[in-house]
Amino acid sequence: MDQIQIFTDYLRQQGLKNTSQRMVILEVFLNSNLHYSTEELYLKLRKSHPRIGYATVHRTLKLLAECGLASELNFGDGQTRYEPCRGGQHHDHLVCTRCGKIIEFVEPRIEKLQEEVAERYGFKIMSHRHELYGLCSDCSVASES
Repeated sequence: MDQIQIFTDYLRQQGLKNTSQRMVILEVFLNSNLHYSTEELYLKLRKSHPRIGYATVHRTLKLLAECGLASELNFGDGQTRYEPCRGGQHHDHLVCTRCGKIIEFVEPRIEKLQEEVAERYGFKIMSHRHELYGLCSDCSVASES
């Protein structure tokens, strides 16, 4: 089932209207590879859709997370961020503590090691998140200058 159908079905199940504003938010969100806070997505949308309100963006992001189309992430900066769920595409994050840049990465050796550790302890992994915090290459170079 495609993502638009998943969202419209979820709205119907919840007794909510499928509005054009929600569809615009869904489209912009799903066509991005960024990790948006509510405010960041609102500011992006406001440029081309000035009638979309902050509360509508916030509620729609929450609905996207509830129906499984978005993941809520907290990277320690006090803001909840959302990223589109890409069916089965697990990845981890590098988070710059200076500029806030978030880099996604996939490293099969880390995944294998996690499985080996879990097996050693008789532990069944249901899910996991791996985040590394530090300075991105731009901020690292700037701090050396």
